[in-house]
Amino acid sequence: MFSFNKNLKDDAIVQGILAGGTQRRLFENKLYEKFYYLVRDAQFKHKISADDAQSAYSDAILGVIDHVVSGRFEGRSELKTYLFQIFTNKCVDIIRKTTTNKAEVHQNSVGLEDALAWLPDEAQSVVRKLIAESEVEQLRKHLRQLGEKCREMILAWGEGYSDDEIAQMMAYNTAAVAKTSRQRCLEKLKEKYSPPTPDGGAFNSPTGG
Repeated sequence: MFSFNKNLKDDAIVQGILAGGTQRRLFENKLYEKFYYLVRDAQFKHKISADDAQSAYSDAILGVIDHVVSGRFEGRSELKTYLFQIFTNKCVDIIRKTTTNKAEVHQNSVGLEDALAWLPDEAQSVVRKLIAESEVEQLRKHLRQLGEKCREMILAWGEGYSDDEIAQMMAYNTAAVAKTSRQRCLEKLKEKYSPPTPDGGAFNSPTGG
């Protein structure tokens, strides 16, 4: 049923949605159908039910449509990339709620581990050290303490998204602003692993002679 939509270009979908009326509804459905295969992928990757995956996907599609209509989606990344990140965030939200409700720490830990596996090379040494010094649950705890925005940014960067794509998805003005915020978040994360000094503060290396 969906085969005719696979070759539909992003521009055609965007313009169809922006056209409004019955045309908008038609292309909203085409957008939904084109990337529906992500639902099955999410069931295996995040270990969530079909109903949860479909619910997250529907919410993500509505989010993309809203961003297209409002102009927040500027076409600097592919629709698939843009949708995938929003969809992933929705799945992670479901995992977090399920874990909280059932109080089972190990039930959905695979989501974070998968994200860490995709960290860029420049961060591999840092992450290896963190994992060597602390269990994954400890890292998850520190990520939660950083706040929702920092957590989402670090996970998005860990998935391999560029600062430009993160700026679009998280409503930053420019990629430079997103990069600065990301670096601050990573610094905060690293500080949580710094040994305390005798006076109770975090250890800081001397900067001068």
